Amino acid sequence: MHIFLSFLLQAQAYVDPACEEIASQGTPEGYSEDGQQTYLMNYFSLATTFSPVHAPIPAQPGTGLLGVEIAVIPPLGCERRLVLDYNKTEDTNKVPALPRPRVSFVFPSIDMAGTQMSIYGSLGYVPPLQIMGTQNVIVSAEAGIGLGDPEKGLQYGLRYHATLMKSVAEIATPFVEGDPTALDFYMGSTFGADVMLGYKSSHYTPYLAVGFTDVSTFFLIGDDGKVVDNQDPYAGLTASAGVQALLLKNLQGAAEFYTAPGNIYTGRLQLNLLFQ
Repeated sequence: MHIFLSFLLQAQAYVDPACEEIASQGTPEGYSEDGQQTYLMNYFSLATTFSPVHAPIPAQPGTGLLGVEIAVIPPLGCERRLVLDYNKTEDTNKVPALPRPRVSFVFPSIDMAGTQMSIYGSLGYVPPLQIMGTQNVIVSAEAGIGLGDPEKGLQYGLRYHATLMKSVAEIATPFVEGDPTALDFYMGSTFGADVMLGYKSSHYTPYLAVGFTDVSTFFLIGDDGKVVDNQDPYAGLTASAGVQALLLKNLQGAAEFYTAPGNIYTGRLQLNLLFQ
């Protein structure tokens, strides 16, 4: 009886028309229901991590920065949206990018035998605004130390970052098309550390960052009150490659490629006003 009911419900489950052809081919070899759910829960936490989007020394010592970061959230294909053995699609592609205001300060440097040491900190905050059917609250912070040789242009450093995000939206779609919708609740947190390396020229500073990031998630499905467990929360390598540029005397920009290999590959942009 249980098997029959399960089959009947799956037969009625809603599949996005864009994914019907792929769903009709059946469950692919190696498919894992737990793996599919785990990927989705890790994905959105990793998409909102507080990656550098700046060089090992974010600006001249003694400078404040006020700006906004745009983190691209790549849309997921049907192969990642289909769940329940490819019998139902989740509505994951709601927001294509995350705008996150950021404020930073680079403290006056300390001279260490010709090497400048700069300590800095940043805060990021996304208020609970209703955007494209979602309401998100995101709080992020970072603290770091950058070391640089003014004559050679070489920079290197270490940073710590953490993010807490909450989202209220209809993500797990109604099981049967036409049923009343119910909002779901997703919470994710990330924290980690990066080692950074850069080279400063007159106006440009290309940089690399490699580190470790840990993810924790909580997902409550509004339709039935079920809490979905994350069977394998991401804990592993993250990396960034980008360039920071002084565009005008008091305007600085940065562009970055960011990845958690095997989970997300995306781009981020940042624009800052500088205050001294």
